[in-house]
Amino acid sequence: MSTTTTAVLVPLLPFLGALAGLLTGRRAPGFVRPLAVLPTAAAAVLAVVVAWRQGGGEALDAATRLTPTGSVPIDLALHLDGFAVLVAVLVGIVATCVQAYSTAYLRDDPRYPSYAALVSLFTAAMLLVVYSGDLMVLLVGWEIMGICSYFLVGHYWETEAARTASLKAFLVTKLGDVPFLIGILALAADAGTFRINGILTAVASGGIDHPTLIALLLLAGVAGKSAQFPLHTWLPDAMAGPTPVSALIHAATMVAAGVYFVARLLPLFTASAAALVVLAVMAAVTMVGSALAALAQDDIKRVLAYSTVGQLGYMTGALAVGNRSAAVFHLISHGAFKALLFLGVGVIIHAAGTNSLAAMARMGGLAKRIPDAYWTMTVALLALAAIPPFSGFFSKEAVLGAAEHAAEGDATGIPGAAGWLVLTAGLLTALLTAAYACRLWLMAFRGKGAEAPDHGRQPAAMNTVLWILFLPTLGLGLAAGKLPDWFDGGSLTPTLTTSVLSTGCALAGGIVMYAAWRRTVVLAARTPLGAVAADPDAAPYVSEEETIATHEAAYGDIAAAPDPADPGRALLGPLHRHAASGFHLDAVYSALFVRPTRAAARLAQFLDREVVDAYVRGAGTAPRLLGEAVRRAQTGNVQTYLSALLAGSVVLAVAAVLVATGA
Repeated sequence: MSTTTTAVLVPLLPFLGALAGLLTGRRAPGFVRPLAVLPTAAAAVLAVVVAWRQGGGEALDAATRLTPTGSVPIDLALHLDGFAVLVAVLVGIVATCVQAYSTAYLRDDPRYPSYAALVSLFTAAMLLVVYSGDLMVLLVGWEIMGICSYFLVGHYWETEAARTASLKAFLVTKLGDVPFLIGILALAADAGTFRINGILTAVASGGIDHPTLIALLLLAGVAGKSAQFPLHTWLPDAMAGPTPVSALIHAATMVAAGVYFVARLLPLFTASAAALVVLAVMAAVTMVGSALAALAQDDIKRVLAYSTVGQLGYMTGALAVGNRSAAVFHLISHGAFKALLFLGVGVIIHAAGTNSLAAMARMGGLAKRIPDAYWTMTVALLALAAIPPFSGFFSKEAVLGAAEHAAEGDATGIPGAAGWLVLTAGLLTALLTAAYACRLWLMAFRGKGAEAPDHGRQPAAMNTVLWILFLPTLGLGLAAGKLPDWFDGGSLTPTLTTSVLSTGCALAGGIVMYAAWRRTVVLAARTPLGAVAADPDAAPYVSEEETIATHEAAYGDIAAAPDPADPGRALLGPLHRHAASGFHLDAVYSALFVRPTRAAARLAQFLDREVVDAYVRGAGTAPRLLGEAVRRAQTGNVQTYLSALLAGSVVLAVAAVLVATGA
């Protein structure tokens, strides 16, 4: 079987698994789990085979004309370069782990068949984006992911949080997709093709007439899909969905698509200095703002959600300084340890019965109860904090090293301002990342107080997946020396200056957070949680099934309550309240867009009901009254009819005489 044929099967197998799962889910429930796991696992194996055969050498291209569309045809095209094959391996492995994990996590969920099918379709769409060599085919996968995310985030549709989050994710990403589509059409009009190779050739020859405008239009879609400022607000709310869905979206699909898209078309963006500066500003604000927000979150999943936003900021920062090798390397490294973190959090929630870090800080013995999650998440958090020798250190250093070269003017065509902006924001974010990673670990695993409720042993499938993802988290960075063959041949070796600075920042952030925790840990044990919860009457415990089904904090809304035992509050001080709410960006959007839109809808409803419907009702009332009068005249009495005829004749005769006399 040829490499291109094998590559076609990679997205096709999960798609067929999704189709079979939807058709047989109710009739043959025993086949649902095999149809969820096996096609995705087979796709992952084939993705590894494709990567092995491609070997980081020359890109493999294959295409067939899909349909004639006039001047700009659409091709069903494959483009297999080093970036594509490695990202496909990441998608396949993470999706397989998510499907296997979900068989235990959602084992009693009556909607599991549709859930599993949607996860398979989600995976197929992302693989289509990764392998596609044509922008319109890529756009198909791009939009399918948006639809799947709507249904998966809203899986627990009985809760208002899930319904609102799914709608918000759909609308915000679609808001970015409108200019994204316009940008693709404008790009194809300038280049004369939707084929990515043809577009890059046109860029190299100066055939793109409006590179800045097109790049900015495309960046709007990337900001929405990859949750970058200012269109990042949907991602933290998407935590209302099942935890395995969060792992899939944050690690290997959806949010990674925007970064991967810019990496594929990076020469277009580097052709515009203005676009690079905009990208750098977007990355810097995203990195720092999301890290501050993560420090203030009480929901453990929202901490990781803001963490994902910040790490995506590192990737877009690497692209802003013209280094797609560092961006994709961090995408792959982050995908491994972030999937591990989310799935590990699922185990924690399963064991603690709550998403609340404040509640976990008042539980003792949680680490001993879930040793697999404890050890694997400890390593994953070290990777997130970029502590050597874990994978996150090498990939983050590749980003900061690229920013350093750009700042020093060593990167051709890259504005020095973009380099300095990404480097400064990256170092500050390294400090904050270590701080919130340390906070999560201390509050989740080093709580003081009564023993955590015992909910039984964790399913073996959940723990096994954690150890599978542990391997790339631990060892992927050590392969950095061999990865340049797949990554344009550029060096991914950490530079001394940024390594020392960023590691120092990370250690400082961890030490400061540990010192703050030491001051507050006694308060955590002494202060009853009901005294700090926004709802003091909330029940002290919510059962495992209710917590996993509703994803509500077990002790009420603690994020806005003044909890003196939170070390994040101690560090942020007055800034904590603003950071906990995401710096009120949702409130700004509500004032600027949501309220005016609702007011316009109410006005339209009033006009439709009181004006338009009034004319419709009037048009129906006149014939009805006429008909009523005619009906009353039909008495069936011949004398009445003759009298009416005689009266009418007399009236007509009189009228005729009057008219004749007047004439």
